[in-house]
Amino acid sequence: MSDPLSPQTTDHGKTPPEIPDFELLRPIGRGGFGRVWLARNRTTGHLRAVKVIPLHRSGTADAAGREITSLTRLEEKLRRHPNLLGIHHVGRTARDLFYVMDPADDLSGAPASTDPGYWPATLENRLAQGPLPPDQCAEFGRQLLTGLSALHEAGMVHRDVKPANCIFVAGELKLADFGLVAENSPLVSRVGTQRYMPPDGRMDARADVYAAGLVLYEMVTGLPSENFPRLGDAAGEVARSPILGVLTRLALRACQPDPQQRFQDARQMQAELATLRQEIPAGRTRTRRRLIVSAATLVVVLILAASTWWATRPPRVHVNFVTEPFEATISLDGAPLRKADGQPYTTPCTVDNLPAGVHHVMFHHPGLRDFDAGPVDFATHRQVEVHWSSPP
Repeated sequence: MSDPLSPQTTDHGKTPPEIPDFELLRPIGRGGFGRVWLARNRTTGHLRAVKVIPLHRSGTADAAGREITSLTRLEEKLRRHPNLLGIHHVGRTARDLFYVMDPADDLSGAPASTDPGYWPATLENRLAQGPLPPDQCAEFGRQLLTGLSALHEAGMVHRDVKPANCIFVAGELKLADFGLVAENSPLVSRVGTQRYMPPDGRMDARADVYAAGLVLYEMVTGLPSENFPRLGDAAGEVARSPILGVLTRLALRACQPDPQQRFQDARQMQAELATLRQEIPAGRTRTRRRLIVSAATLVVVLILAASTWWATRPPRVHVNFVTEPFEATISLDGAPLRKADGQPYTTPCTVDNLPAGVHHVMFHHPGLRDFDAGPVDFATHRQVEVHWSSPP
């Protein structure tokens, strides 16, 4: 359900692919490799969401294969879960890979329909209308962490947690889009949505935690993730609401630049949320003065925490990678460098948004032995150039 289309932007003119047993009505979402269609079962008449990924389009063959691997892994290790989007069927035609899912509610809260105004209820679409009420923030945050915890407990990571991949079915938040699901490992490749990736670029369970923290931040403040950790106009509301204060503190820890200071997985983050919520006083037992003092203290704590975050966050830089011969792939600290669409960078290239600091760089070229460029400080060196004729 990535990047849902609004009723105003839906491209009704695109010819739908042929999918067995389903009539594809119109596109309702799109991602880097596939398109999500609102579809009707030709036998039962039930509405479903069907994601279609071309098998043979240039640049997408690996994506389809990766999607199959991810779905197979998910089916083997994790059955139905109330906060993970249900997948009813996976299949392929001569042209496409497809899988059949529950459709999102309409943004109004009504069930999915063939009405032209149907707009999928994703968290992204809800946030486009502004920050959520405190109780909804807490409940949706709990549901997100519950689904993510199930993945982590099964030894898997999502790698693309973001509001567009949180959809509502029968009013319940469900984590969706499992095309990048992988085994939990610190050496997992750099794939996903760039603005939800942690500074260290390691897409393991702690990267999912980082992204979940940004999703909480967006729910609380109504601001885009790029503004983290600023509270903006939401500062007063965060100070007045114990629930929003708890969620903001949770987001700040989840999004620590140093991965060792984050929650190690979603289960730990979920447990912390439950503990912090228990500390919220019940009823209205506090005096107005105590409430004002508590609010002022919370604002100071959040400002100090945000200042610490900015002070410790490594700056982001762009780096040029050049090799002779060309067409080498790059590994950074043992993990392949990949674009947002999952394809590897090949030299010569410029990679944006890399964390400044010392990183170990390796180059790989078909038919040649790996070239170890050693440690490179991106804070001072913005170009890494190697020649295979030179001894590595």
